[in-house]
Amino acid sequence: MPGHTENDIKIAAPLDLVWDMTNDLENWPQLFSEYAAVDVLSREGDKTIFRLTMHPDDDGTVWSWVSERTVDRAGLSVRARRVETGPFAHMDIHWTYRELPGGTGMYWTQDFAMKPEAPVDDAGMTKHINRNSKIQLELIRDKIEARNRAMKGSASPN
Repeated sequence: MPGHTENDIKIAAPLDLVWDMTNDLENWPQLFSEYAAVDVLSREGDKTIFRLTMHPDDDGTVWSWVSERTVDRAGLSVRARRVETGPFAHMDIHWTYRELPGGTGMYWTQDFAMKPEAPVDDAGMTKHINRNSKIQLELIRDKIEARNRAMKGSASPN
């Protein structure tokens, strides 16, 4: 059975700020703790093709792949897929955003399957993604909320 994960978080910040920060690919190494580099390879309209490189894992392996990401600002969603799939047979990601009382909801859905020769099976990767998504979502929330507080503070009259 292929892998499927759903993770979400509420961020106490306006939708525009959440959207802008989470879709600023070049800033992802400062937003996510796991990414060492993002190299944009091409942009055409709402579609970006980019290389994502992670920090070395516990074994010293540096994972890197090319993804395609298409944003739909009006629909408050982003669809992405790995072009270079690496250990995945396929990896499709859907991010959605929703205005909520007091903030913004961000929702990540990932559908994937691992290749037979991958170092982990679908169940193992599902556990890994669920564990890591929680960590990354909390980091992203904290950074966006800090930026929101800083923006509010700088806008206050003295």
